[in-house]
Amino acid sequence: MILPEEHLILQNTAFLLRSPLTSEGAGLARHQYITSAETYFMARYPEEVVTDPVLVARRIARVNESDREFTLSAYLDGEMVANLQVSKIGEHIKFRHRAAMGISIQGKCRGLGLGTAMIGRAIRQTRANGFEQLELGVFEDNQAAIHVYEKLGFQPVGITPRAFLLKDGSYRNEIQMVLFFF
Repeated sequence: MILPEEHLILQNTAFLLRSPLTSEGAGLARHQYITSAETYFMARYPEEVVTDPVLVARRIARVNESDREFTLSAYLDGEMVANLQVSKIGEHIKFRHRAAMGISIQGKCRGLGLGTAMIGRAIRQTRANGFEQLELGVFEDNQAAIHVYEKLGFQPVGITPRAFLLKDGSYRNEIQMVLFFF
């Protein structure tokens, strides 16, 4: 699903929100590399980012062609600085009411309210697309993200102990959170 463009001004910073184009595979890969290098709160390390623009373009096309899934990216001066994706949990009838969300924001744009604005838009679109709940997982020690999610109505529903094994040998727990629409 391709979302309409939206211009957003946060703390005197102008952002453009829109779905990425298939021609922007390299830009999405670059964004994922940057965010994965900035913090361990991402699901992957930078060297695990798929950098082949053709493969990334295929992923973008698959989501853009979906009737319920979508990607929302934020651009600052033409550069992708944030990305959010909402995907269905599964194809089976028993899963059709559930969607999952992931978001990444480059460090230079954190703390401006961009995440809150993007997730707010994603919540509205997810609900309009007929899902009944939106789910996510977050590192237990990512307190800034947890605060935003709770502010927007997500509830913690469980913890996966030792969900992430970092390169230094330490583990991090993951909190599962859900926003119920009905």
